[in-house]
Amino acid sequence: MKTAIIGASGGIGQALAEALEEEGASVRRYARPALDLLDESTIAAAAASAGSPELVIVATGILHDAENGPEKSIAALDPAWLAQQYAINAIGPALIAKHFLPIMPRQGRSVLAFLSARVGSISDNRLGGWYGYRASKAALNQLIRTLSIEDKRRNERGIIVGLHPGTVDTKLSKPFQQAGRDLFKPDRAAVQLLDVIDGLKPQDSGRVFAWDGAEIAP
Repeated sequence: MKTAIIGASGGIGQALAEALEEEGASVRRYARPALDLLDESTIAAAAASAGSPELVIVATGILHDAENGPEKSIAALDPAWLAQQYAINAIGPALIAKHFLPIMPRQGRSVLAFLSARVGSISDNRLGGWYGYRASKAALNQLIRTLSIEDKRRNERGIIVGLHPGTVDTKLSKPFQQAGRDLFKPDRAAVQLLDVIDGLKPQDSGRVFAWDGAEIAP
């Protein structure tokens, strides 16, 4: 199976690439600076080199950087930080779809999967906070739904989904890990996500699923 992993230098992306290679898949790995979500020209160049992948996984995202973290209250909202979260968590993945979907098979099963998050669910938001991350992942989930509707005209068996990996022991989650909470190692998270992908059907396109296969409500 021809596969492209976007964000292959991250904890989950690297583990996904390694797990797929162990299964005999042909994997093309993409990461910064060669593919930068903030630079559409690099995304277009990556797609031009990808052949015709049957599986594309976008394992990217931002929750914090050296200066900013999840907002605990409205007083912490900063327009530049909000814009950066949208750019990386929603706009960048949409541009991946723009350039990669046209090169994916037009017949037969294909999967474009994006790492999303349970906190992107509006109906499941009971704690508040994390404004930018929640909102940008909710935007990603809406983009996934919209992409899935359009792509059915290109390939009726194509699948576009969001995947929530759970809390994984990576740099993204490190500052927010809690004692006693389930924490997956990247290699285990990768296998769980690939199991979910293996079980997807065309009618699942446009939806978001957790690591255990359970659907996450919008």
